[in-house]
Amino acid sequence: MKWEGREESSNVDDRRGMSKGLLVGGGGILVAIIALVFGVDPGQFLGQREGGGKGGPEEEKQAKFCKVVFGDTEVIWEDQFQRMGRKYQKPTLVLFSGQTQTGCGAADAGIGPFYCPADTSVCLDLSFFKVLDDQLGAPGEFARAYVIAHEVGHHVQRLLGYSTRVDEARSGPKRLANEMSVRLELQADYLAGVWAHHAQKRFNFLEKGDIESAMNAASKIGDDHLQQQGRGRVQPDTFTHGTSKQRQRWFMEGYKTGDVNRARELFDLQYSQL
Repeated sequence: MKWEGREESSNVDDRRGMSKGLLVGGGGILVAIIALVFGVDPGQFLGQREGGGKGGPEEEKQAKFCKVVFGDTEVIWEDQFQRMGRKYQKPTLVLFSGQTQTGCGAADAGIGPFYCPADTSVCLDLSFFKVLDDQLGAPGEFARAYVIAHEVGHHVQRLLGYSTRVDEARSGPKRLANEMSVRLELQADYLAGVWAHHAQKRFNFLEKGDIESAMNAASKIGDDHLQQQGRGRVQPDTFTHGTSKQRQRWFMEGYKTGDVNRARELFDLQYSQL
């Protein structure tokens, strides 16, 4: 993935080395799920540094990468919202080490990357990338960009009003709440693909194997794959993010079409058709 030399986002709150908080449940796309299916402390997956602190040159390169990719999402979504006759309200990228406080409460690296709607922030501990590479077997810079774009997708959903429908479902039957969660997560995958479609046209940043690395990451974080690995069995009624095939399908649908309006299909289609 070609990213060096492009402008970094200025909407970044770099808290590495000064984060405090407690481990709580949250909306990360991955690590909390892994912890549940394996029955372990999620912190074991992350190799957290005691007391936080910024790392060396490699970590600084990763931080710069995140800021550039986040800036890319701002450019693309500003343009897409303008085409819809709307103004894109930029979120904030929060980089932290170990623990931090957000508008959604205290958060720990074990939650994984997550979007906090209360303060419109995408929060990320860079040690998650090691989990992606080593624990999940999903290496590659574009796999990391896919993760960031997915979380930004949750922000786009909020601006477009989709998140409200899921919030309302959470007070209903568990099965329905889970199905609505799957719709929301697959839609965030779709929006990540829409971003990649337009970003490739704008920046020509993809290299050989990049799309494949994102598809590989999507397959490794499907509910069915994680449950099979962790429990030895799959329970579809407990899915909250979608299967590997579903996650791959909707990312690629977004990437191929680049059509923001088709995101509504994730809530219009029957659940069995996702």
